[in-house]
Amino acid sequence: MAYDPNNVFAKILRGEIPCKKAYEDAHVLAFHDIKPQTPVHVLVIPKGAYVSSDDFGANASDAELAAFMRAISKLGRQLGVATGGYRMLANHGSDANQEVPHFHVHLFGGRPLGRMISAKT
Repeated sequence: MAYDPNNVFAKILRGEIPCKKAYEDAHVLAFHDIKPQTPVHVLVIPKGAYVSSDDFGANASDAELAAFMRAISKLGRQLGVATGGYRMLANHGSDANQEVPHFHVHLFGGRPLGRMISAKT
């Protein structure tokens, strides 16, 4: 799958679509999901044009990789879910139902999550 520079996350990164930012640094943007599935539901995206986790893992710089993981850790603490726990979810490709062709991780928390995510809030 080729990177689509007109995907919704690319538009958010360019400021064409607003978002409620939760975190930002030189390599990462995190923002609150517009249809949260849990009390805390944040999307974490690299600022680089990476289609999937495979693309990101294979092609991102060491600085981008480190910044991404550190951002998730910082967000967990900042959003108050690090102690109780949170879930990170990244879908890769059509079989996993990846909807946006820009690598992203969902950070879920704020309630017991059980074995799987449900739509309950």
